[in-house]
Amino acid sequence: MAVLQMQRMSICALKRDRKVILEKLQSMGVMEINHILEEDEDFHRMDTANARSSFEKAAAMADQALDILQYYAPVKQSMLSSLAGKELVDRDRYSSVVQKSDVLLKTARRIQALDKESAEKKAAILKIENSIESLKPWLSLGVPLNFEGTKHTVMIPGVMSGMLTRENVYEKLAEQTQELDVDIHIISAEQDTTYLTVLCLREMATEVEEALRSIGFARPSSVIGQVPADAKSDMEKEIEKAGERISEIEKEISDLAVNREGLKILSDYYRVRGEKYEVLGELPQSERTFLVSGYVPAGETAKVKKSLSGKFDCVVDVEELKEEEEAPVLLKNNKFSSGSEGIVEAFGLPGKGEIDPTTIMSFFYVFFFGMMLSDAAYGVILSVVCGILLLKFPRMGRGIKQNMQLFFWCGISTLFWGIMFGGYFGDAITIIARVFFGRDIVVPAIWFVPLDEPMKLLIYCMLFGVIHLFVGLGLKGYMYLKDKKYMDFFCDIVLWYMLLVGLLIMLLPSELFASIAQTAIVFPPAVNALGKWLAILGALGILLMSGRGRKNFGLRIALGAYDLYNISGWLSDVLSYSRLLALGLATGVIASVINQMGSMGGKSITGVIIFVIAFIIGHLFNMAINLLGAYVHTNRLQFVEFFGKFYEGGGRAFHPFKENTKYADIEEETK
Repeated sequence: MAVLQMQRMSICALKRDRKVILEKLQSMGVMEINHILEEDEDFHRMDTANARSSFEKAAAMADQALDILQYYAPVKQSMLSSLAGKELVDRDRYSSVVQKSDVLLKTARRIQALDKESAEKKAAILKIENSIESLKPWLSLGVPLNFEGTKHTVMIPGVMSGMLTRENVYEKLAEQTQELDVDIHIISAEQDTTYLTVLCLREMATEVEEALRSIGFARPSSVIGQVPADAKSDMEKEIEKAGERISEIEKEISDLAVNREGLKILSDYYRVRGEKYEVLGELPQSERTFLVSGYVPAGETAKVKKSLSGKFDCVVDVEELKEEEEAPVLLKNNKFSSGSEGIVEAFGLPGKGEIDPTTIMSFFYVFFFGMMLSDAAYGVILSVVCGILLLKFPRMGRGIKQNMQLFFWCGISTLFWGIMFGGYFGDAITIIARVFFGRDIVVPAIWFVPLDEPMKLLIYCMLFGVIHLFVGLGLKGYMYLKDKKYMDFFCDIVLWYMLLVGLLIMLLPSELFASIAQTAIVFPPAVNALGKWLAILGALGILLMSGRGRKNFGLRIALGAYDLYNISGWLSDVLSYSRLLALGLATGVIASVINQMGSMGGKSITGVIIFVIAFIIGHLFNMAINLLGAYVHTNRLQFVEFFGKFYEGGGRAFHPFKENTKYADIEEETK
């Protein structure tokens, strides 16, 4: 449970060493660059936009080449490959790739050029195929479509709507004008279109074409200078030739796939260089020196100072942060709690002066999650699956790894509560024994069965909720004491504890509680009197002291009364923990229904098959839906009820200057 202390580290070194020092800082990845020195006549910042842009373009080119390789020569990946994380590359291999970066860039350009040529060939094939399609109606024509005719005759090709015969065309033409001396040939006819040629004397061509237009005749949209059948044959040869070239391109690109790993490292190399030059452009530099300043975790400052001081002529200064300076936040927790850091980050990192609630929250989170899911078999499945994935993929991403760790412990908690409540796939053991083996076997709950005693579970849920809320209020008190706000601690914490504890002491012996808990609690008169006076004194103290910052007495009382009204908020918060009961019962009820439905086939081969299918599908569904429910509602109990008592968040995450690679992690230097 710790927010790592940050210190400001400032480095002044010779300008000639700036790139090497930046590379060293980048490889260590423990410093967030944050300059406090503005430009003046001695220090200025250099423009690195062009260099950074060229590196980013090179990285983008390698990425595009990799995408093309994946299309032409895909690498088969399993469903779980996304969990594997980035490959770890040693420095020697990384350096060897960097040395041949020019060759790899040429390879990337070649891959892009080949892909572009392939796309152009495919577009050309599509265009030719469209041309062939448009020629199909004219294939029986023995002359080119642009044939001009003989010395005395003219051929006019065209189309008309509808499926027509020669007689139909002659009739339409006769209806519009006097009889013309023309010869009509139907080349082909479809349901909606007729393709034809009209022959006439050259001196009558204009008159004939005008008459044809009047009956819906139109020239073809495209006219070629070849006999259609010959043109089709030539086009098919072009398609065949383009197809062969596409096959050659595909083979060449597939052969270039041997450079895939090198291109990945190359992309990361240029991406890292681009980020380095971005920082380089922010450094204050004089004629001979440069400065770099930023935040470093206190535990890492000695390591950074040692690695720089022994190799470079530089001055490294480490200082504590100023009171008004708000440092970035970096959390560090044990193996159990680190998995819950993502939950805290989702709400907001600790703000200035706040504690890291991860450790305490993680205990309650796992505890409540297990109560909500509360089936031992589900818990075993959840923990085993997460444990295997964590062992099989040790380099998975930080966020996924944290979630796997969190759900592993949640599975352990679910197993514990399942044993306490006697849930093993619901009542599957009892159903299987009775239906298929004719025996009455019941696995007893170590504590009690919630379905049999729901009110008992409700009481314990409320009890756990009160403890959870009291711990939250106690953490707020701890922060007051740490900041030496003793009056605030007494007025906002002690008085509320007095009121709440007093009300609880008064509630427990009441008939209302006895009817809910189905048990009577009797306190000695002295305890009852203590509870009454604690509640009275706490209420009076809150009424008088909540508005202590106001001089107007009436306003103070009004603010105190308003704060005292917040007791209803405490009641609603406590009632929120009834969701522990609701989700726990839902898991058990749905599981029991699934088992009952599966056993309806009876003791037979068909019945066994039905039971197995219903068991697998039903319990997978039940586990999935209740996992989601437990996750959502456990988050709500932390974010609303628990954090609402003491935690605001709003801190800024620590973003160190490091090698932010996409495909591979570069092994840290040992020297």
